[in-house]
Amino acid sequence: MPSDVVRVIYRKYDGSAHRDYPARRLAEDDLGVWLGVPAGTESVYHGRPSVEQIPFVLLVPHHGWWTGMFNPPPRTSEVYCDIATPARWEGEETVHLIDLDLDVVRRRETGLVELRDEDEFAVHRARWGYPDDVVTEAEAASRWLLGALGDGTEPFATSYRKWLAVVV
Repeated sequence: MPSDVVRVIYRKYDGSAHRDYPARRLAEDDLGVWLGVPAGTESVYHGRPSVEQIPFVLLVPHHGWWTGMFNPPPRTSEVYCDIATPARWEGEETVHLIDLDLDVVRRRETGLVELRDEDEFAVHRARWGYPDDVVTEAEAASRWLLGALGDGTEPFATSYRKWLAVVV
């Protein structure tokens, strides 16, 4: 039986700490593993202790080069997708991801979908020597998400709402 609590660990490509927090396993379906993070959750962000002020739901897809964070108001991003290496699970209790800098975001008020942090991706690609296949997958995931967040593709249309309601 899967654990109720999953430790989510994001690192950067050079191995440095990015984000680390516990999440509650909500469900697993054909889209991936749904994790809930309530407000007040203690976390680590860029190596520093932090506390989540706004709850969110994280979808870790089974095979994708991204994760999806689904947010309630007042957060201005309704959906925030990190481009990351496919999840590497350590048992049922820990998921490891390597954040690849690029983000695809859908704004709550306008529905605008935007690609962010291309400059950071370029700098880290050169500094840390992202292999060509990693660059290809990251860019392909970004392109797919730019379309999917705007065209009604699930899980970005409505399916996340039932899970977000559980943690808000």
